[in-house]
Amino acid sequence: MVECPFPKRWLEGCIPGAAILALMACGQAPDEHPPAAEADPALGSEEMWSPPEDRTRAHSVPSSPEEPRLQRVQQLTHGGTNAEAYFSYEGDRLIFQATWPGESECDQIYAMDLDGSNLERISTGGGRTTCGYFFPGQRQALFSSTHHLDPECPPPPDRSEGYVWGLFDYDIFVRDLETGELTQLTDSRGYDAEATLSPDGETIVFTSDRDGDLNLWAMDADGSSPRQLTSREGYQGGAFFSPDGSQIVYRAFHPRTEEERESYRSLLDQGLVAGGRLEVFVMDADGGNPRQVTDNGASNFAPFFHPDGEHIIFSSNLHNPGGRSFNLYLVRTDGTDLERVTVDDAGFDGFPQFSPDGRHLAFASSRGAEAPGEINVFLAEWADLEPGDEGPAGK
Repeated sequence: MVECPFPKRWLEGCIPGAAILALMACGQAPDEHPPAAEADPALGSEEMWSPPEDRTRAHSVPSSPEEPRLQRVQQLTHGGTNAEAYFSYEGDRLIFQATWPGESECDQIYAMDLDGSNLERISTGGGRTTCGYFFPGQRQALFSSTHHLDPECPPPPDRSEGYVWGLFDYDIFVRDLETGELTQLTDSRGYDAEATLSPDGETIVFTSDRDGDLNLWAMDADGSSPRQLTSREGYQGGAFFSPDGSQIVYRAFHPRTEEERESYRSLLDQGLVAGGRLEVFVMDADGGNPRQVTDNGASNFAPFFHPDGEHIIFSSNLHNPGGRSFNLYLVRTDGTDLERVTVDDAGFDGFPQFSPDGRHLAFASSRGAEAPGEINVFLAEWADLEPGDEGPAGK
């Protein structure tokens, strides 16, 4: 049995609002993709929601001299599991997913100001959701959900064969934040999730199994013109555009032996995925010129471009391969100058994203957790250090 390298709570949903490898099977051919659905006012008619007390508020925590990149650190959420906090294009809001005791049974999408104020729920409150992202101007938000198929949380997978991840039937939605109306962008049986936007807000990149495997796809912001970007066998996901929109960074697992291939395909046929090895890749925005950035055999995930377009920050257990401890690392896009950013050998740091101006870093972490499995959203001022000033968290 393979030891799970993630908090057990994350084994029941999407990459990473649950685990980094919640993937989906059951495909639909690309030419069968339906046109973008019209907005359905009924989808936005869920009951009025009241924010739970004291779940989000800024609270300063001590910075560590061993983490010189992170200055004036603040904890923004308190309790439950909170992850994938992504900045608005204006840099003044965060959209994130969370499961809070007494609030919901599985992840929902929320938004808040950088001090934790003005909390609002973006998703409907039903089903399981993942991967929220703002459109420019904050008039709309993107997320994936299962609520349209069943308002209840989908059951976790059978793990009698070890730690595996269930492949939930997500579709991608856009919520109008002024009217509350939802528009369903995808309607293919299987997995459409991990959606993010290009810097100009015109292109969505996402992971889908509609071709029978887990590949990266792109579509216009209204759900039209879907096109496949990757075709190599294995899982490819967690994609983000570079600041200039010319490149995409993503994580991938590609079977390297016939045994790995058979195992991957067998689980995929059962609507399951298991894995612990992921590498970081970069490709052109049209899917061309893919190249591998990391090659360490560890679980490297949640990569995101630094605003300079020359560095990538990501989470990895390369300091403890196969273990549950994950820290943040910085690397050049050519794979050189690897730098360890966080140093907690027993905890979890993941899902980093820079603010558009590069001044702040949002990330999820178990640091200071008051209960087992608790993960919270943190915000830090980012320090661009001179060579040699990396400190104990360096190479």
